[in-house]
Amino acid sequence: MSISSLDDLLERCRTDPGGRTKEEIASLLRLTDPGDMAALWRAADTVRREKVGSDIHLRGLLEISNYCRRNCHYCGLRRDNRAVSRYRLTPRTILDTVEALDRQGIRTVVLQSGEDPGWSVGQLARLIESIKGRYDMAVTLSIGRRPPEEWRILRDAGMNRYLLRHETACPTLYERFHPGDTLQDRIRALKELRALGVDIGSGNLIGLPGQTPEALAADLLLARALEVDMYGVGPFIPHPETPLSNVPAGSVKDTYKMIALARLILQNVHIPITTALCTLDPAARARGWSRGGNVIMPNATPPDVRGHYEIYREKGVGHAALETTVESIRGEIHAMGRSVSTSRGGSLKRSATS
Repeated sequence: MSISSLDDLLERCRTDPGGRTKEEIASLLRLTDPGDMAALWRAADTVRREKVGSDIHLRGLLEISNYCRRNCHYCGLRRDNRAVSRYRLTPRTILDTVEALDRQGIRTVVLQSGEDPGWSVGQLARLIESIKGRYDMAVTLSIGRRPPEEWRILRDAGMNRYLLRHETACPTLYERFHPGDTLQDRIRALKELRALGVDIGSGNLIGLPGQTPEALAADLLLARALEVDMYGVGPFIPHPETPLSNVPAGSVKDTYKMIALARLILQNVHIPITTALCTLDPAARARGWSRGGNVIMPNATPPDVRGHYEIYREKGVGHAALETTVESIRGEIHAMGRSVSTSRGGSLKRSATS
């Protein structure tokens, strides 16, 4: 792509993101020249500065269970993986960890698990109520699809946000890697949550077999149509106990391109730098924050079970104490001339206090 054509397309992305087509987005995903990619990084950082500002949000990630009823082909938590050591945190352990996050000044906790039927909606609602009753903190759930009637119960208990990545907007690819599930059901769940006034987050994997630049562009167009509040992308990393054990890991460069394009096309969304990207690139936080990102999720899962939450192995989170991890992240943020947010970091699309 010529410099003038690239500059023109990037400017149109900045000023008219809603008018960009799948073909235009795919053309940017095909960039390989280092100078062209640097122009993409600069454009994304400009939009980040204009739409989001300099704050970086810290959100505490707490992996409350690694049980899952699903059998997704790329995930080490899949039901048929008999090699993983299963765990489910107690409410007391969860509340103690949330207290530790509060002491670190973190204003959002993300409760994440597989699709674990061992957590009833009543248990989850009581847990949320306990957190909200004790701390000035937003509660995000990332626990897969639940029955539609449960969304309202969880919302009424105080749930502010829900993360439900669609993983791929290609129906054929989705059904190939998600037996017993459909993309249509995933999208329906996100729409149900949005209708309840819950902030929604989605995202996709980079590097699934058969994925094309056009398929990745479709991911961003789906997110735009859903009006997501948060969008996360991460590279696929193979797990040895899955059907995709021999598939190469997703491209780090393509992941950065998707972060940058998410900022350009979606603009006023929160974009995290994912653990998967940090696992493949030790410099991911600083690079991701300069290419459109504005969120990081320090892992607060107790060290004795942290290694068992193995969507993939060799997660780049280590066993450092929460205080040490947060101190390191804050130092990186300040070294970049950015600031640590002190807010709960609700939707950028509306004035909700979530």
